[in-house]
Amino acid sequence: MHVVRAGQFTDSYLPIVNGVSTFIHVFTGALEKLGHEPHVFTFGRARHAHSAPRVIRSPGLPLGRSGYYVAPTYSRRAWSIARSMDVLHAHHPFVAGPLAARLRRQLNKPLVFTNHTRYDYYARVYVPFLPQRQAIGLLGAWMRRFARHCDLIIAVSPAAHMMLKSLGVEAPIEIIYNGIDLERFARATPELRSNLGLPPDAFVLMYVGRLGAEKNVDTLLEGYAITRRSAPQAILALVGDGPHTPRLRERVSQLGVAGGVRFLDMHPYDRVPSILGAADAFVTASISEGHPMTIIEALAAGQPVLAFDVAGIRETVIDGENGLLAHVDVQSLARNMERVATDAELRARLSAGARRTAARHDIETTAQRIVEHYEYLIRERQKNSRSLGTAHP
Repeated sequence: MHVVRAGQFTDSYLPIVNGVSTFIHVFTGALEKLGHEPHVFTFGRARHAHSAPRVIRSPGLPLGRSGYYVAPTYSRRAWSIARSMDVLHAHHPFVAGPLAARLRRQLNKPLVFTNHTRYDYYARVYVPFLPQRQAIGLLGAWMRRFARHCDLIIAVSPAAHMMLKSLGVEAPIEIIYNGIDLERFARATPELRSNLGLPPDAFVLMYVGRLGAEKNVDTLLEGYAITRRSAPQAILALVGDGPHTPRLRERVSQLGVAGGVRFLDMHPYDRVPSILGAADAFVTASISEGHPMTIIEALAAGQPVLAFDVAGIRETVIDGENGLLAHVDVQSLARNMERVATDAELRARLSAGARRTAARHDIETTAQRIVEHYEYLIRERQKNSRSLGTAHP
């Protein structure tokens, strides 16, 4: 077996917990199990807890509390190590992606890009000073330009694939769903609720993820406020952090549900399986997902998932089998929260379905598919180099 040295280029990484950093963490672990050598190229302080030997951090300017960084280049050490990679794999198209594309041009190495995010939705949320059409137009121009440097683009769901096509991206695109370390969740011991400040006899609805505008947590709070009237035993636990945390705390007070909402802050990823085990159901109001890691993790922990019936989520959550999908309105979401909080039989059936369907999302399967693409692209690049009479770097 040929050992592939695979460089993973990302604008953010652990200890910041988000879908992309989580995926890279479990994906690189799976690559190592398969006998390959992944390296992570990112930004931040070198003394970060997750600065393992194969995590190479370069100085960067942090973007507030987001966990993302911007920088014009990598450190000299990072560039030196990156030059030894067999394949380059970018996970963001704005900073890490163009830097990886620069390496591709210099070294004649294949470049893969995974589109994890619904950037069309982010453009509407985070560029409010531009008309929507203009924001999407600028995004499309950027994505098309970056995609021309990519040998392969991985879309994590049909929704992500459709977004790329709608933006005019013409590079080869393959749909490969995200995966997680199923074994980690299967063997996790549920966290004691007392350790999290949760009442032992409450019905715990849990959200795990970024507390940002794109996650629509305001709507989740509004739905919970309605649910609490008919299911006062229900508690909403928010696990995570983000730029909207202060605003969400204010919204909790405005809705009069401060006694029922718990802000549990961000926790190391290794604790997530145990924390999910302390919940009774997972809930999200997000409408901007590619293929959300947190939902797969919740299913693996045996949690029914309550969410909106939107692209990127409906591919994983099957209404009535492993969760409940609501129309995109707060009343519909609230009704589903009430149903699982008051119907133990429904809850047990959905929980069993959650564990059963989570088995489809094993990270080793995902990693093996991606490695097959790596190996193909490396062979093609070597073949083309030989045909041109040049040595492959």
